[in-house]
Amino acid sequence: MLKSHSCGELSKKDVGAKVTLAGWVDRRRDHGGLIFIDLRDREGIVQVVFNPETAKLCHEIASEMRNEYVVRVSGEVALRPQGTENPKLPTGDVEVIAHNTDILNPSKTPPFYINEDIEVEESLRLKYRYLDLRRTRMKENLLLRHRVVKFMRDFLDAKGFIEVETPILIKSTPEGARDYLVPSRLYPGKFYALPQSPQQLKQLLMVAGVEKYFQIARCFRDEDTRADRQPEFTQLDLEMSFVEEEDILNLLEELFTSLVEIIKPEMRVIKPFPRLTYAEAMEHYGTDKPDLRFGLELGDLTDIVAQSDFSIFRSAIADGGKVKGICAPGCGTYTRSQLDELNKLVQSLGAEGLVTISLGTAGGNLNALTIEMVKSVAARFLTLDQIKQMAERLGAKTGDLLLIVAGNPKLVDMTLSELRQEMGHRLKLADPNLFVFAFIQNFPLLRWDDETGRWESEHHPFTAPWDEDVPLLDTTPEKVHGKHYDVICNGYEIGGGSLRIHTSELQRKIFKLLGYNDEEVEERFGHMLEAFQYGAPPHGGIALGLDRIVMLLAGEETIREVIAFPKNQSAADLTFDAPSPVTEEQLAELHLRLRNE
Repeated sequence: MLKSHSCGELSKKDVGAKVTLAGWVDRRRDHGGLIFIDLRDREGIVQVVFNPETAKLCHEIASEMRNEYVVRVSGEVALRPQGTENPKLPTGDVEVIAHNTDILNPSKTPPFYINEDIEVEESLRLKYRYLDLRRTRMKENLLLRHRVVKFMRDFLDAKGFIEVETPILIKSTPEGARDYLVPSRLYPGKFYALPQSPQQLKQLLMVAGVEKYFQIARCFRDEDTRADRQPEFTQLDLEMSFVEEEDILNLLEELFTSLVEIIKPEMRVIKPFPRLTYAEAMEHYGTDKPDLRFGLELGDLTDIVAQSDFSIFRSAIADGGKVKGICAPGCGTYTRSQLDELNKLVQSLGAEGLVTISLGTAGGNLNALTIEMVKSVAARFLTLDQIKQMAERLGAKTGDLLLIVAGNPKLVDMTLSELRQEMGHRLKLADPNLFVFAFIQNFPLLRWDDETGRWESEHHPFTAPWDEDVPLLDTTPEKVHGKHYDVICNGYEIGGGSLRIHTSELQRKIFKLLGYNDEEVEERFGHMLEAFQYGAPPHGGIALGLDRIVMLLAGEETIREVIAFPKNQSAADLTFDAPSPVTEEQLAELHLRLRNE
């Protein structure tokens, strides 16, 4: 080793020890005699002192050092002079008196500061990701991810799971997103696909008798990116045989509770995890992944305003729509410009507009509310009794602000869900030191796609329907529920799973309902259907988004901050400048020709 100790491990107990350190120059300070260098490695920072009177050559070399030079230093650990200690550093009580040093590699001036946690334009950070990862915050995110993965492996190993790797080059099958295709040189005109998930493979492992499987699995989906999505990502993939839904949910609750207690002990977790049906989540929060750290539940006002004289409400209801709203506590004094901001947000989401009703000033009794206290363009079209009923339905009191949207039910729910998140953020209602995990259950098995004119799986085609709903597949598929469950946390879906279909007869029925003919079923899924005829056990599992989990634990806003080398929001790799052209020779080997668009 080129070093005997790490920079961050030195303390008072090492005073007098001879050490050799190696790392990067974090800061250099020349005091006109003594030169001080903060030397940084992965474990931390320690101050090194170069004195020309005791080590002249060493001092001369230090005078050439600049930030991010890679250097090695040998010397003796000493206490810092009284009054010069640095309480901000774990090593702040000591320093190293340099006896020998050498520059292992100089550095160009970096394109941004490594030693300061300042805002840097993301494209620059991604282009020089190897420098960005030297920064303290990014280094801590990588270490956090490592600890999370290690915890998961140890936890599942203790529960009797075994880790099994599955192929990256597989067959292209519909999983809900576009596949990344890989042309085959040996089989001209044929393609592998990168796995969107190991879904079919882990089910085949259950047929193989593995019983308890897990994998830290790489997955690939050619879909639009967003803050919590990447074209390639990592899942904690689980599958178990001979289990019921409750077994899986109990395992997940223990996993996440233990994970937070060990990895983030300063954070709190609500136990037991709340459980909501899909219908309840949509009705009260407008989304199947609500942030449950605060209330502001949606309330349906349709019945209250159905007979009002307000044309916006009446026309929406006449067209089959709904009128729903939320209460923004203490916001009754919002200015016109603040209300305009909220209206623009609602319109940007596709709604026609936002109806606001201010309930006077705080401190009064709702029963004492008068029409003169109400501020709203809708006030003259509503009775005082209707306004009070609306306020009571939304849990409001005087001084609060009612935010109401009318229109298509799905659009209303989506709009109010986003508005709820915005108000929760503005009013700082969510406790930043709290994790609220929850399970969403009782999803519909299928959804009708108006564009394609066919049924599609709400989860995926291998999800089992409720046993009692199987007869409805032939008559009213929209009423069939799936044995599907999601786990959410603080406004993010972090995992989705289900009990699986394990008989070829029921699986064929689902494929037919989804619009696949017999030839397509055999070509795409024949291997699965055949496997199910060799004693497939009842089984189920879940896939958990590792990137999202680490993002939440790290307190970051995007998963790009917890992935070593992520793609940007346009799915481009700026470090390697990928995707990039390939040569004509490479294309020829693959029997491919590019079409000139």
